[in-house]
Amino acid sequence: MEIKFAEVSDASIIHDLMIKAFMEYKDEVPPSSALEETVQSVLIALKDGEQGLISYVDNEPVEMVRFQLNEDGLYFYRLSVIPEKQCLGIAKKILMSLEDFAIKKEVTTIFCKVRMTVPKNIKLYSSIGYGVYDEEVVHKPNGIDIKVVSMMKKLS
Repeated sequence: MEIKFAEVSDASIIHDLMIKAFMEYKDEVPPSSALEETVQSVLIALKDGEQGLISYVDNEPVEMVRFQLNEDGLYFYRLSVIPEKQCLGIAKKILMSLEDFAIKKEVTTIFCKVRMTVPKNIKLYSSIGYGVYDEEVVHKPNGIDIKVVSMMKKLS
């Protein structure tokens, strides 16, 4: 497996991986907003300073994560593993690469948010040292509320 930093030209790869991974949430109420994103919205985000990592197996993209650095630390989102590669430990590998990058940038904290209706993701992050530090209800414009946990990991 090879993990590479995303280029702006990788917007369609990032979008494709994200849609494949997030399709499992299409029947959630509401469905993940990841499914509403377009190649164009990903491209704009990358041009505006968002970063990403993409994992390749046999030169085929299988996973990605998007992230931003800010004054509080590194915030990642949209971690996406294609369905046929899920539960093989590769999500942990890309998160380890993200941690290595953060440490090189002298960032001490990594953050993410997870829907409470997706306990497998909370369990994944907890298994590698992330802890829940906040719970909130996100109010969507359509009147639907989503319960979310904020998780973080301190890096040494």
